[in-house]
Amino acid sequence: MLDKIVYEFYESVDSTNERIKARARDDAGQGLVISADEQTAGKGRVGRKWETPKHDTVATSILLKPTEISIESVATITIVAAMAVRSALENCCGLDAEIKWPNDLVLGGKKLCGILTEMEMRDGRVWYVTCGIGVNVHNRDFPEEIAYKATSVDLELEKLESNQKIHRSEIIKAIWESFKEYYNVFIQTGDLTGLKDEYQKHLANRGKVVRIEAKENSYEAIALGINNKGELIVEVDGKEEIIRTGEVSVRGIYGYT
Repeated sequence: MLDKIVYEFYESVDSTNERIKARARDDAGQGLVISADEQTAGKGRVGRKWETPKHDTVATSILLKPTEISIESVATITIVAAMAVRSALENCCGLDAEIKWPNDLVLGGKKLCGILTEMEMRDGRVWYVTCGIGVNVHNRDFPEEIAYKATSVDLELEKLESNQKIHRSEIIKAIWESFKEYYNVFIQTGDLTGLKDEYQKHLANRGKVVRIEAKENSYEAIALGINNKGELIVEVDGKEEIIRTGEVSVRGIYGYT
């Protein structure tokens, strides 16, 4: 179980995930959160670069030591983190984001947040896990290749004609307090038994036609929801199929979601 959270902040790091890994190898305790104003080598899924401009973005990671769960369940922590970010943005910003399976946070069909979970093994068991979260907060300009599909907290608040000014520190604290609550529910069962219904309530893909992009081929399907393992259930030609995170990409037919 995750009992307490200890916060550390740095002006600049290569990557909050990499900093957590270094501290984990020095035997830091579970619940350490490292956040930074700037990342010089931030990364997303499959090695993509994650831009972290100074003063604009939440870049934060946590150290976990989930000895209670199986190796196969570690990937599900990413889904738990997505739920925590969504809840935090609703509670402290009034933004009702959706989750694009498995873990992208979207508003108005544009991406607001990225999450990367990594683990290291020792003696055939999970040694530690680091879960990194990046949230666009004050960003107004994005690299050309992602500008069409990216947004930020400030931009979305302006759409609501809100004058609310959010400090990144508020969002960071709200994320990890929410994460602790969801994570402990997850740890009790080792899966999403106690969280699935809430996750599906905010699942952007649910009931929509999506494109499944695999190495072998791509095809269209209807997203139905998730199972207790966090796997996506889709319908193809009247039959249900299971899509596992990390194996394929799920794209929207009409836009990002």
